[in-house]
Amino acid sequence: MAFSFLYLAFRAVLGALVRSRRGLDVKDIELLVLRHELAILRRQAGRPKLGPADRALLAAAAVHLPRPQRSVSLVTPRTLLRWHRALVRRKWRQPSGRVGRPPLSPEVRELVLRLARENPRWGHRRICGELRKLGFVVSATTIRRLLSGAGLGPAPRRGGPSWREFLRSQAASVIACDFLTVETILLRRFYVLFFIAHANRRVWLAGCTSNPTGEWVTQQARNLGLELSGSGVRFLIRDRDSKYSGSFDELFRSEGIRIVKTPVRAPKANAIAERFVRTVRSECLDWLLILNRRHLEHVLRVYVDHYGWKSSRWTVGGSFARVGVGVGDRELKRRRWGCLLPRCLAA
Repeated sequence: MAFSFLYLAFRAVLGALVRSRRGLDVKDIELLVLRHELAILRRQAGRPKLGPADRALLAAAAVHLPRPQRSVSLVTPRTLLRWHRALVRRKWRQPSGRVGRPPLSPEVRELVLRLARENPRWGHRRICGELRKLGFVVSATTIRRLLSGAGLGPAPRRGGPSWREFLRSQAASVIACDFLTVETILLRRFYVLFFIAHANRRVWLAGCTSNPTGEWVTQQARNLGLELSGSGVRFLIRDRDSKYSGSFDELFRSEGIRIVKTPVRAPKANAIAERFVRTVRSECLDWLLILNRRHLEHVLRVYVDHYGWKSSRWTVGGSFARVGVGVGDRELKRRRWGCLLPRCLAA
């Protein structure tokens, strides 16, 4: 009730001052309302953000105001000092654009990482030199930083080749030998001595006999030594069969080939030779009735030619067409298989 009476009294006084000639003008009332609204906004809102035009207008207009009214303005001496500090910081600020060396293109990055992975012994300086030969100018520091970011350490401590890569590189100098037994139609047993290369799975048939003695094995190895001379073979893997006499080992040592004996009853130590025995049985011998030694040598000679051609296609990543089941005898004779079944070449 009292607040309503005071409000009505204040309203009547303002109306009397406006209607009098020497009282308040309408503009004065408007300025009073605007100042009060500005005071309300200052209590509710934070510091306003002014643009360059706003600052210039307020700074120029505040100079012509009386000193008592400058304190209630948005622009105070503290504001001017803050604007000056901001100008000084902007003057000494670095440009917003990217500084330093330009970034490497994705193609060059992939090339650097590929060279480092495929050549574990190359350091960042060697890679820098190789890139210059290719026409790419990249600093050694950038290459070192790129390799470090990709998880590739320095060349001496970088990861070497995997076991697969290591064994594949060593396979060119390794051959293996073993015996294959075959029962004829009259249950006569023949022993077949063969050698196989680890690199390309090439097979050499040394000989076939029913009584493999040490002298016979040595003579077959002597005949094969003419083909192995100068081929870069350094190791021969064999088992501990008593058929391999001392003269057999000495023959290969004279050619600079080291004999590696497998452990006792460990066929997996000579896995490639054992795999050939299994393959020749499952694809050829288990489907035929061997008549005599001459027939066995002919069958194995033809199959070894097929096996060598098939292995060469596998090693180079190619494909080959096998003879399908049901092919005619004329096609088999054309392929020099004689009485061999189509199963020998079927998938």
